[in-house]
Amino acid sequence: MSKLAIVYHSAHGHTEFIARQVLVGARAVEDIEAELVKAEDIARTPDDLIEYDGFIFGSPTYLGGVSGQFKSFMDSTGRLWRTQQLKGKLAAGFTVSSLPAGDKQSTLLSMFVFSMQHGMLWVGNPILPEQHSGVPYDEAANRLGSWSGLMAQAGHSAPADSFVPGDVKTAKMFGRHVAESLNRVMVTA
Repeated sequence: MSKLAIVYHSAHGHTEFIARQVLVGARAVEDIEAELVKAEDIARTPDDLIEYDGFIFGSPTYLGGVSGQFKSFMDSTGRLWRTQQLKGKLAAGFTVSSLPAGDKQSTLLSMFVFSMQHGMLWVGNPILPEQHSGVPYDEAANRLGSWSGLMAQAGHSAPADSFVPGDVKTAKMFGRHVAESLNRVMVTA
């Protein structure tokens, strides 16, 4: 059984809502034990990360980057970096912003660089944008066209669960994809 942690920070509930959808997708994969882990909690005990085989990182995009709380989590792993205790583990990322673009790519890139510095293996988002095959934009998987990770968008001050159906579908598909990738890597390890 492979262990997958969805490590996230959510200030207003939007990122947590998407994290829960990612979790649904990951748990649909056989031989995967997936759980949600709040970034601010694991920052206090970063050595607990060693017990996981893979991670899906999630943060809102604030001013073109991860939230302060998520950055604090990243910074708390310095000891693990020096000893490369996360090397070879799988990593992926997702982010949420209130605007369709919102500089979400910068947030995913910071998660990617963080993962690379730890020697982790990055899993991107291979889901083809469905609007190109005639699915209505708001219902389309990967409607925002992100390949480096999952992007979702919720209106400013909107309720935490106010995502279009396509973003919810994409989150579940992404969670499943990362979990399936983890199974493939664990078979060859």
